[in-house]
Amino acid sequence: MPCAVALGSNLGDSRQVLALALERLERLEGTTVIARSSLYQTAPVGPPQPDYLNACALIETNLSPQELMAHLLAIEADFGRIRQERWGPRILDLDLILYADQVVNEPDLQLPHPRFRERAFVLVPLAEIAPHWVDPVTGATLLDLCNALDREGVAPSHAR
Repeated sequence: MPCAVALGSNLGDSRQVLALALERLERLEGTTVIARSSLYQTAPVGPPQPDYLNACALIETNLSPQELMAHLLAIEADFGRIRQERWGPRILDLDLILYADQVVNEPDLQLPHPRFRERAFVLVPLAEIAPHWVDPVTGATLLDLCNALDREGVAPSHAR
């Protein structure tokens, strides 16, 4: 199934962290990274903290949404992610944004990601690599959703 994953980091060597996280995604059984966006430097949401580097990846996977989410959380934990403060700084953040055209509403998993339509730091890199992907809830393309947002605070990082 095609899936979209958002990646973010604002602690440590964020470029290296995101590159290594993409390698880990590639190594998941039955999973292939088929596209990766450019890196974007983005202003943080939440308490005062360093800017983020954000990116998105398109993957093809045989894992279920729940299995994939469990792997994403395990990868975060392997990088030292500790969930203490909502919207606080983090060494690695991996979010499952879209899983094919599935809509899931479970306590531990909501698809599409419930806030992705409001987040330029997700939609800008995602529209770069999947502009014609249709949001199964709104019926809008990712490019249309991206074009409807204020992109202030999201700038190309000039490195992949």
